[in-house]
Amino acid sequence: MLVISYIREHKEEVIERLKIKNFTRFELLDEIIALDDERRAAQMENDSILAEANNLAKSIGDLYKQGKTAEANELKAHNAELKEKSKVLSERLEELKQQILAKTVEIPNTPRLDVPRGKTAADNVVDSTEGVMPELPTDALPHWDLLKKYQLADFELGNKVTGAGFPFYKGKGARLQRALINFFLDEAVNDGYFEIQPPILVNEESAFATGQLPDKEAQMYAVPLDKMYMIPTAEVPITNMFRDMIVPENALPIKRVAYSNCFRREAGSWGKNVRGLNRLHQFDKVEIVEIANPDNSFERLAAMKEHVANLLRKLELPFHILHLCGGDMSWTSATTYDFEVWSAAQKLWLEVSSVSTFETFQANRLKLRFKDKDGNIKLAHTLNGSALALPRIVAALLENNQTDKGIIIPKALQKYTGFEIID
Repeated sequence: MLVISYIREHKEEVIERLKIKNFTRFELLDEIIALDDERRAAQMENDSILAEANNLAKSIGDLYKQGKTAEANELKAHNAELKEKSKVLSERLEELKQQILAKTVEIPNTPRLDVPRGKTAADNVVDSTEGVMPELPTDALPHWDLLKKYQLADFELGNKVTGAGFPFYKGKGARLQRALINFFLDEAVNDGYFEIQPPILVNEESAFATGQLPDKEAQMYAVPLDKMYMIPTAEVPITNMFRDMIVPENALPIKRVAYSNCFRREAGSWGKNVRGLNRLHQFDKVEIVEIANPDNSFERLAAMKEHVANLLRKLELPFHILHLCGGDMSWTSATTYDFEVWSAAQKLWLEVSSVSTFETFQANRLKLRFKDKDGNIKLAHTLNGSALALPRIVAALLENNQTDKGIIIPKALQKYTGFEIID
C-alpha cells in the first residue's frame, strides 16, 4: 500500500512509475489527496475541541471548589456540547480513514524506474542465461510419462481422493521431494537464513498485510467458517511475523527461510503447459524472506538472486533470469526477477522462482518499521523469493537427466536421496 504522504509529495513521480504497470486510474490519487485533506482538517478541529474540553474540565473543577455552581454548570453544559461535536468528528474521521483505505488499496505498488515497459510476458527481458542445454534422444519422454513409468507419482489417485492438481508422490518420487526440500533448506541456512516452520493457515489481517487481499482472493483457498486462508506461499506467515513491529536498525537484514505446502486455486489455467507437474493446486516450496534497510535493499535483492542461481547451478539445470516487465509483475512488487529452467522433453522454459522487492508497499500495510541510529522511525523494505518451488524443478530434473538406464540424480542431491539413479 502506497504511503499517502509520498503520493502527496511526489504525485508526478508516482504517476510515471504507475504507467510502467499500465495503470491508468490516476484520478484515485487526487481523490485520496482530497480525502486526506479533509481528514487532516477534521483531525485538527477535533484536536482543538478536545484541548478546549480538557481545559474546561479543569476550570469546572476549580469553580465547583470555589462554590460558583452556576458558572460551573454553564461551563459543564458547554463542555457537553464540545464532547458531542468531538464524537461526530471522530465518527467522520473513521469514515474518512476507511474511504482513504478503500481507494489506496486500488493502487498497485509503484515499479522501480528500471523495470522494463511492456504488457505481457512476451515483453520480459532476459537478464542472463546459464548452463548446458541437454541433448535428449528422439524418444525422450515428458515428465508425466516418466512419473508413470517409474511409479514416482499418481495423478489419478490424487484426483480420486481430492481432485485434479493434487498428486500423490510415491517411493523414490516422495524421497526426491524430501531430498529437494532438505537440500534447499540446508543451502539457505548455510547462507545465513534462520529456519522457520510456519502455519499453513493465516487470518484475514495477515492476507491483507502481504497483499493477497483484496487482489488475489480468487486464487486462494478459503476456510470461511474461521475466516482463514490456506497460504499460497510461506512468504505470507513469515512476513507477518513482523507485523506491528519496530525493529532496531542493527538487526537488519532479517533473513528467514521456511518450507511449506502451498495452495493455489489457479483459476482459469488450461492448455498443454498445465500438464503433469507444470501447474498444481498443492505443491511444496522453500521460501526465503528478508526485511531490509531501504539504504541497501537492492543489494539484498542481488544477493537473493545469486542464492537462487547457486541452487540451480548445483542441480546442474540450465536456466535464465527474466526481468519482468510492468505488465507481468504482481500487484505488490516493485521489481521482480523470474528464474526459468529448461525442460528438455517439453522444449519449454518453466518458471521455478520469483525474487522480488516490495520496497515499503507491504511494510506500510504491516506497520513494519525500524528505528535508525538517530531514533527516527522508518518503514522497512520487504523482499522474498522461491528457493525453490519443487514441481517444475522435479519436472526438469526428470526430463533433462533421463538415460536408457534410468534417471540420473545430480551429485549435489545424492546424499539427500540416498540413491544415484531412478531405475
